[in-house]
Amino acid sequence: MILAFDTYYYDGKAKTIAVSFNDWEDEAPTQIFTDSIEVVEPYEPGAFYKRELPCILSLLKQVNLDEVELIIVDGYVILEEKHLGLGGFLYQALEHKIPVVGIAKSEFVSKTAVFKEVFRGESKKPLYVTAIGTDRDEVCNAIERMHGKYRMPTLLQIVDTKTKENTKH
Repeated sequence: MILAFDTYYYDGKAKTIAVSFNDWEDEAPTQIFTDSIEVVEPYEPGAFYKRELPCILSLLKQVNLDEVELIIVDGYVILEEKHLGLGGFLYQALEHKIPVVGIAKSEFVSKTAVFKEVFRGESKKPLYVTAIGTDRDEVCNAIERMHGKYRMPTLLQIVDTKTKENTKH
């Protein structure tokens, strides 16, 4: 099973969603997991993982980790050489047992950029992909094949939409 995560922040709270699927080309999730945290860390530039990692780890308590082949996070696994992003810290928290892929919508500017750009559909804007514990080029090819004709694959769009449902802004 592959899990794709996203977290939405509102009123000092966080709502985290994960969708599971079995094949990169699946159109619909096999399951949707939801978790909410009442108190979250404030945003800290350069240390986003401190805010989002506890949310992901909390939701993962609902999942049998032995069944998880790979995790996708909304963001970066590695920000630049030897500097971990959210996904890298998640990989460490999972004791390097589950590969983690980061798919970001905006570019992290650095002199030692480690992402690969993936273009989907007719979009002129890429997705920025990083990975740890798996081959990044293979993952990029899989992301290109994911269901949906737009920049964001269908399953990742579902995760994003579900995080915002039933939240008061």
